[in-house]
Amino acid sequence: MSFKMDRRQVMQTGAAAGALAMARPAFAAGPQRGGTLRMGVTGANTSDSWDGRTHSDTYMQVIAHGAVFDCLTEVAADGSLKGELAENWEASSDAKTWTFNFRKGVTFHNGKDFNADDVIESLALHTAADAKSAAKPIVENIEEMKKTDTHQIQFTLKAGNADFPYLLSDYHILIYPAGMVEEAISKGIGTGGYKVENFEPGQRALVSKYENYYNDAKCFFDSVEQLAINDSSARMNALMTSQVDAISRVDFKTESLLTRNPGLALLEVTGNMHYTFPMLVKHAPFDDLNVRKALKHAFDRQELVDKILQGHGAIANDHPIGPANQYYAADLPQNEYDPDKAKHFLKEAGMDSLTVDLSVSNAAFVGAVDSAQLAQNSAAACGITINLIKEPDDGYWSNVWLKKPWCVSYWSGRATEDWMFSSVNGVDAPWNETGWVDDRFQKLLVEARTTLDSDKRREMYREMQAIESADGGVVIPMYANTVDAHSVKLAHPEQVGNLWPLDSARIAERWWYA
Repeated sequence: MSFKMDRRQVMQTGAAAGALAMARPAFAAGPQRGGTLRMGVTGANTSDSWDGRTHSDTYMQVIAHGAVFDCLTEVAADGSLKGELAENWEASSDAKTWTFNFRKGVTFHNGKDFNADDVIESLALHTAADAKSAAKPIVENIEEMKKTDTHQIQFTLKAGNADFPYLLSDYHILIYPAGMVEEAISKGIGTGGYKVENFEPGQRALVSKYENYYNDAKCFFDSVEQLAINDSSARMNALMTSQVDAISRVDFKTESLLTRNPGLALLEVTGNMHYTFPMLVKHAPFDDLNVRKALKHAFDRQELVDKILQGHGAIANDHPIGPANQYYAADLPQNEYDPDKAKHFLKEAGMDSLTVDLSVSNAAFVGAVDSAQLAQNSAAACGITINLIKEPDDGYWSNVWLKKPWCVSYWSGRATEDWMFSSVNGVDAPWNETGWVDDRFQKLLVEARTTLDSDKRREMYREMQAIESADGGVVIPMYANTVDAHSVKLAHPEQVGNLWPLDSARIAERWWYA
């Protein structure tokens, strides 16, 4: 028995993707072809490469996953799942065996025909002995990849997973040509709508339209130039002076400068992006649950939303599931700013006061340093002294995150609860940014993944959110709307994606010049 899953829908609520009123509407004439899209994008590093396993921020998401390469599936702007290199798929009734059919007539930029061998070799990269891939938890659940035809694979999972097609849209799981993966990673050889002309890691990428691209319904520009502009003020200035046509992650403090310019428009979507303060729970004093609880009550969340996000977001509750997720538990008791509770938990930890270091950089998110300073001030009333260690922007993700005991971070969220929890809380997840492991949580993580009954899954995910909110190793004080900006010369579909900045990192594929 099997059931068809090639157009399975994610939940769609008012909080899901959708441009707010200030965004540029779609043009009735439809997409126009031509021109060079110029972007100023944050999240670049000098260590960047075309190895999707290592991609960790917006810059490489946009130019790799959203331009040069393809994944097997794609989350559309409306939240539905559609095929990219996959045409359709079917699952067994226990969601353990999946049969995928892939597109024919697709070629890589070096002329090689795409087939099932490319998929098998590309997926195997994530579980290689020396692999450090954020997608390892997804791929390692595949017990067998059986090629049943040149363009068909039967996947057998170790444990059933109803979200498996969604997981294959992960921006780390890029498809490379079999037998020449190292060359493809070195040169940027994919099947996407744009081929690499020039790539200077941490500085600039230039790609041009691939003449043999298989999909006429997207990729309308002749070329795309992406500049690495990690500094928020420099990005704003580049857009204001027409050096670029679009930028990611607007600095809310200077937002008014954009809104007064009739040639520019803001694009704001409500999704699951959240800003985090992860603690490595194997390092003292964060190995003490009472210390973690004290710190959670030392953050004035509403102040952060008001002053850092300028109202473009909402308070969060120390777990990574956001308001656009299907099983978001809005009714959980809120961890609130409460100096008395913070002092109570310090006493439970045997302390009268606490001094901790917090590594900060605006490379983590716009306003990260200011957020840390506000936390420093609110924590002082709780008997907690936070020493701010200002880290360099360049190399922050490779030298600080996952290495320093307490730092700042952010997540764009994921389309499903299992995907998010598995990425950040899985026992062996490379991106478990706290190292926190809870036996009951892990048990529920596995059970929910294989449960097809929606009501039962809701109960399980609610309990998981409650466990992490109370006991986890991260302070998550706020959800942030995604706010980008662009020239009104650019046009886009009426609905834009909310998984990542810049139309779920698909701006190069979905937008055009009016």
